[in-house]
Amino acid sequence: MDQARLTAFLERQLPAALDLLRRMVGINSWTLNRAGVNEVGRLTAEAFAPLGFTAEFVASTNPEFGDHLVLTCGPLGAPGLALVSHLDTVFPPEEEARNDFRWQPEGDRIFGPGTHDIKGGTVMMWLVLHALRECAPELFAATRWQLFLNSSEELLSPDFGELCRARFTPQTLAALVFEAEGKLAGGRRLVRCRKGRATWRLTASGRGSHAGVKHGHGANAIVQLARTLEQAASLTDYERALTVNPGVIRGGGGLNRVPHEAVAEGELRAFDPAVYAAGKAALLGLAGPGSVTSSVDGFACSVTAEILTESRPWPVNPGTDRLLEIFRAAGAEVGQAIEGEARGGLSDGNYLWDALPTIDGLGPAGDNDHCSERSADGTKLPEYCEVSSFVPKAVLNTVAMSRLLIPGALG
Repeated sequence: MDQARLTAFLERQLPAALDLLRRMVGINSWTLNRAGVNEVGRLTAEAFAPLGFTAEFVASTNPEFGDHLVLTCGPLGAPGLALVSHLDTVFPPEEEARNDFRWQPEGDRIFGPGTHDIKGGTVMMWLVLHALRECAPELFAATRWQLFLNSSEELLSPDFGELCRARFTPQTLAALVFEAEGKLAGGRRLVRCRKGRATWRLTASGRGSHAGVKHGHGANAIVQLARTLEQAASLTDYERALTVNPGVIRGGGGLNRVPHEAVAEGELRAFDPAVYAAGKAALLGLAGPGSVTSSVDGFACSVTAEILTESRPWPVNPGTDRLLEIFRAAGAEVGQAIEGEARGGLSDGNYLWDALPTIDGLGPAGDNDHCSERSADGTKLPEYCEVSSFVPKAVLNTVAMSRLLIPGALG
């Protein structure tokens, strides 16, 4: 592929790409703003239609969420690629208004909700597909393209993974996830594995009593929960990349009452499936009789433990590493250093890696995703993308995808 021609084409397309991004960012698509998520979905479908993509809107299993979007193009039965992004962001409308968080270009940075996570990634997909149609038209026409956009990635809806897997075909070669790239001086980091995550709840049950008159009769559930939470937090093992984080705690009904119940919720994360399973088992093992008792009759608190939600780990695996080597080779061709990285956050790749070879981090560069605040001294900056990253990253993605579509590239 002629790199000079490719770069020149992408530079001509960049203003239109940024205008599309501006329109997307101007629509609040907080996960629970169903109407806004669906509006972004319609805009996305309209943007890809001139490339020949047809749209299918698929209702989420959660009626509070917007519709997932599936875009398809190219001949049935042909070798294909699955490109993955999402429609939602984490910012409620009132937060955007409170922090004046909006589309705001400043030099090479564009601030705004979703510029980095992940509307910029969707626009990267748009750029790359335009480049392939222009610079490799026969390859573009001979490929079955499937674009999957999750309506509720920020709240990790597992039905999206099921939707994707049900539509993959035997000819689908790989899943390419367009979350933002990682920082690397003089190059780019792509994601080769991600931690799995379980959310959990610990409930301590005690016995209520009057704190002044019958204090000894009570069994304090808050004290019990505090002891159990210390045990839970101690399961964290940085050497094994296992973290257990208590995040929310509530309990009691008044200062003059010995509390009969207290509840805590948190999360557990790990890269390795065996470490993840062992950590989960240890957390669930905290259930049972407690150590806090009534001094009057020995009545003991009890603890229950439950897993609320799970996203499986995406471990280091041969399929992803083969993809990484293809991107490294493409990087060498276009003069960009490429490294793989382990990332603690989740993405849709957690649901897909064991169905297809999967790689992540194909979106543009930027920073501060999930942050909307700005301070005068610059210590707080909201989410932004870097304009200068779009064309070079699109060049890399286009060349790598062209290599990936060579018969036998994945072995």
